[in-house]
Amino acid sequence: MTGPTVPDSALPRVLHLPRVLQGALWAHARRDAPAECVGAIGGYERPDGLHALTLYPLPNIAADPVRQYLADPVHLLRALKAMQAEELSLVALYHSHPCGPAVPSRTDTQLAAYSVPYLIADLRGGSLLAYALPEATPVEIVSGPD
Repeated sequence: MTGPTVPDSALPRVLHLPRVLQGALWAHARRDAPAECVGAIGGYERPDGLHALTLYPLPNIAADPVRQYLADPVHLLRALKAMQAEELSLVALYHSHPCGPAVPSRTDTQLAAYSVPYLIADLRGGSLLAYALPEATPVEIVSGPD
């Protein structure tokens, strides 16, 4: 399943991510380590950026989950349908790099199929960064109230 391709310049440059969702994302990354975790984030867009409301952890079905991720398409479709039922949109995707760094790999940029920010959690360094892919343009993450 691929998403629409929108020029990177059309993506919002800010993602508002409540601390409770950041905590859930880090918990997912730690739970799946040493494999990479993967998940989707639902929310909405406003003039001040993207606002995350829900986190959907997804199974990583990659052949080598310690080195790459591939979201289970059945579970991703279920997450997208759940977002639609809640009148939300896909606002971001996330995955972890258990051994760091929090920068997109060549595989990350080559497989980017959705025009949303991609968050990368670096378990070794403790950083969470977001990018518009495939260009790898940084997207600011704003920690918000829960």
